[in-house]
Amino acid sequence: MALLTLLLSSCHSSGRTPRSDTPSPPDPPPPTPDTTQTPQNAYSAIPPAPSAHPPAPTDPLYDARPWAARTLDDLTLEEKAGQLMMPWLLGDFAPEGSAAGERARAMVEEHQVGGIIISVGSPTEVAAKLNWLQSLSDLPLLVSADLEAGAGFRFDGVVHAPTNIWLGGATRFPALMAVGAAGDPGLAYEMGRVTALEARAIGVHVPFAPVLDVNNNPENPVINVRSFGEDPEQVGMLGAAFVRGLQDHGAIATAKHFPGHGDTGVDSHIALPVIRVSRERMDSVELPPFRRAVEAGLGAIMTAHITVPEMTGARTPATLAPAVLTGLLRDEMGFGGLVFTDAMDMAAVDRLYERGEAAVRALEAGADVILMPPDLAAARDGIVEAVRSGRLSEERVDRSVLRILHAKEKLGLQRERTVDLDRMRATVGVRAHLAVAQAVANRSVTLLKDERELIPLLGTPTANVYSVTYRRPNDLRAGRAFNAGLRQTYRRLRTAYVEPETTRDEYNTILTRARSMNLTVVSLHVGVRTASGSVALPEEAVEFVKKLARSPRPSIVVAFGNPYLLSEFPEVGTYLTAWSGIPVAERAAADAILGRIAVTGKAPTRIAGFEIGDGLRIEAKGDNGR
Repeated sequence: MALLTLLLSSCHSSGRTPRSDTPSPPDPPPPTPDTTQTPQNAYSAIPPAPSAHPPAPTDPLYDARPWAARTLDDLTLEEKAGQLMMPWLLGDFAPEGSAAGERARAMVEEHQVGGIIISVGSPTEVAAKLNWLQSLSDLPLLVSADLEAGAGFRFDGVVHAPTNIWLGGATRFPALMAVGAAGDPGLAYEMGRVTALEARAIGVHVPFAPVLDVNNNPENPVINVRSFGEDPEQVGMLGAAFVRGLQDHGAIATAKHFPGHGDTGVDSHIALPVIRVSRERMDSVELPPFRRAVEAGLGAIMTAHITVPEMTGARTPATLAPAVLTGLLRDEMGFGGLVFTDAMDMAAVDRLYERGEAAVRALEAGADVILMPPDLAAARDGIVEAVRSGRLSEERVDRSVLRILHAKEKLGLQRERTVDLDRMRATVGVRAHLAVAQAVANRSVTLLKDERELIPLLGTPTANVYSVTYRRPNDLRAGRAFNAGLRQTYRRLRTAYVEPETTRDEYNTILTRARSMNLTVVSLHVGVRTASGSVALPEEAVEFVKKLARSPRPSIVVAFGNPYLLSEFPEVGTYLTAWSGIPVAERAAADAILGRIAVTGKAPTRIAGFEIGDGLRIEAKGDNGR
C-alpha cells in the first residue's frame, strides 16, 4: 500500500497533465514568511485573491498565481463547469466493478468534478477511497466533509452489528454548544486544530465547520446544539477561534449557514424556512459571527436554504439570491473566499426549481461550488448551456473556477494530492486528541437544577441504582460509556433501554421498578433532525419522566443532546445537560454526577426559564465539594 501511494503521488505531483509538448513554467517558490509577525493562518500563507471579484483571465495579475492561472487557461467550458460540482459520496468500501465503485469513477472520469463531499466511513477506508479517486482525476480534487464536531463526526462510530463491537475511528468532539457551555476560546481553537490535523491526514481539505448560526429559537429542528449558543458575541468569539485553529493547521474553515439559520422552526431538508426579521435585527444577531470570522481570515462560507424577505424581497432561498451572496457577502462584507451552496438536494431548493436551473441561479447569485447536486449531469449541463445561450458570461464562470483552483494551489494539491495511509495511525484518533475532546466534554457539563442537592452523589457501592436510557433503535452505543462510568461505583447498577416505539405499558413496568430503587437516572439521547424532523420526545416518554419526577424516590435527568427538553417536564428536580450522546460526553456526565470532576458549565442559551450564563457550580469531591 505504501508503494502504491508513492506511485500515485509521483504520477500527479505536477497537478494537471500538460496538453502539449510545451513545458509548463515551474511553480514559484513559496513566499518567504515574515518572521516579525505571527501568520494569520497556514491556509493564508499564500496571498489570497486580491478582491471579492478576481480580475478577468486577460489581466496580468493572473501571473501571480501561475498554476491556477495556467490551469484555468487550459480548461474547456465543460471542464470548467465540472470544477464547480461537488457531489456526495459515501466513504464505504466499493470493490472494483461494484455499482458504488463505478458511480464514484464516473463522477471523476465522466463528469470531471472539481471535488467530492465524503461522508461516513472508517478513516482508513475513506483515505484509501480518496487516494483512488485522486489517482483517477486529471486535476486534484478538493475534498470536503461535514466535520463540525471533529473528524469523528463522520469517520467514527462504525459498529460491527452482529457483535456490537466498535471498530474505532477518528476523534469525535461534543456538539459546538458544549464549547459554548465551556465558554473557552482556547478549547474552540484546540478543537479546530485537532479537526484540521485529522481531516488532512484522511485526505479531507475542507471541514464544513464551524456552524456560526445563532440558535435563538428553541424549536429549531436543524441547528439546535450544532450552534455555539444564543449570544452573537460569544458565537463570534468562539467561531473565530475555531476558524483559526482549523486554518493554522492546513484546512479551509467553512462558516455556515449564511446569512444565519438559527431562528427557524422548519427543517430546510424538508421545506423552505422563512425568517421574517428586519435587516437591523440581522445586523445585530445573525450577521456578527460571520463578520468576525471573515475578519479572522475565513476561507469559505456555506449558504443557508432559507429566505429572508426583508433582504430578498421574495421567497427566494438565500442560496439563489444575488442580494445575499453578492450584495451582502461579496460587496458589503468584502468576502473573497469560496462560497459553497448548502446541499442542493434539500427540499428547500430541489422542490422549487429544475435541477439545472437551480445550479445556474446559484452561480448567478454568487456561489462558487454546487454542493450535492441531485442530478450531476443536469447541473453541469445547465451551466454550460447558460454560457452558450449568453445568460451567463464565461468570465463569471472563470471567477468561481479560479477561486477553486486557487484554493487547491494554496493547499499544495498540485504538488501532492494523496495521503500516506501508513502515517494515519500517528494522527487520527490518538490519545492526545481524545484528551482534548474529553476536556471539552468535562468543562461543558451544565447543571441547571438540583433541588434535592443530589450532586455529587454519595456513591455508596451497595445502593440500588437504575439507569434508563432513551435512544433511537440504531444508536447502538448510546448509554454504554455512561453506564460503564456509573458501574465503576454502583456495582449493582440495573439498566433499561427505551425507544420511540416503547409503549405506555412498558414505561409503567419500568416506573414500578424505579420506585423500588434508591435512585433512578434517566438519560435522554435526543439529537437533531430525526426522521420526522422532530427534536422532541414522544408523549409516552414525557409522561414517564413526569411521573418519575413526582415520585418520592430521587431521580436525575441527563440530556445527551437537545437541552431544551426541560420545558417538557419542569417537575424534574435535578437536570444536567451534556450536549451530545457520544462516549466522551457520557463519561463526563457520569464523572460529574459522582463528583469525580467539577461541574462548571454555563448555559450558552436560554433553556426553560433559565438564562444565558446560568448553571450551578459544584466542586469535585476532594475539592471542598459537598
